[in-house]
Amino acid sequence: MGEVEFIKDKKTLIIHAIICCYGDAANEDMAKLVAADMAQFWNDADGLVNIKKQKIRVRFDIEGIYNGSLSELDVYENTNPRVNYFRIEEYASGNISFVDGINSNTGYFKLENLLNNSSTAAHEFGHTIGLDHPHKLDIRGEGIPGIMYPRGTWVDPQFQYYPNVAPGEKGGTLNPFNRQVLQQDIENLRLHKLEFDQNGFAVIGGFTSVWHDKQLPEKD
Repeated sequence: MGEVEFIKDKKTLIIHAIICCYGDAANEDMAKLVAADMAQFWNDADGLVNIKKQKIRVRFDIEGIYNGSLSELDVYENTNPRVNYFRIEEYASGNISFVDGINSNTGYFKLENLLNNSSTAAHEFGHTIGLDHPHKLDIRGEGIPGIMYPRGTWVDPQFQYYPNVAPGEKGGTLNPFNRQVLQQDIENLRLHKLEFDQNGFAVIGGFTSVWHDKQLPEKD
């Protein structure tokens, strides 16, 4: 979720978001890392959108903060559309990171998914601002995978975990480190459809306001 600022004289749209992290694996450095990864992936696209026959530049301003004393009530009562809440833990059920739906402001991150310049945080942020997984999950011959393709997508060999493995076999699907935000991802946000107020602001995404308890492995 975020707040979009339209600066007409600079022909620029800025998507402002705050990533508030909590949980046992979260800290100030991790919050800044997650936000920086999101911003880098989305800004690397140098995205453009057409508004009233003008090319408008799209930029992402994403701030990361850590709140070790965050409460369920804080999440529930938040009315700031810029603020997103993500619990970060070493363990996550199903071994995956997730958000609470398309157009959301809450979710749960597995620590391992966020390290080494992974695209997971940027992918999940895409969900929070309205993007779903593409329906077509065999994109061999189409080049670099966009940011919203999920794990398991069939891609050209150089974008697999192991290039020499047959498509669909173990290691023969999309390595998420190879995803990028493309111009098509920017266009899919449909920013030109937003309704801006008199001050030039609009909201993208929506409030889910879900507090997440720490997930624990099931005992044998």
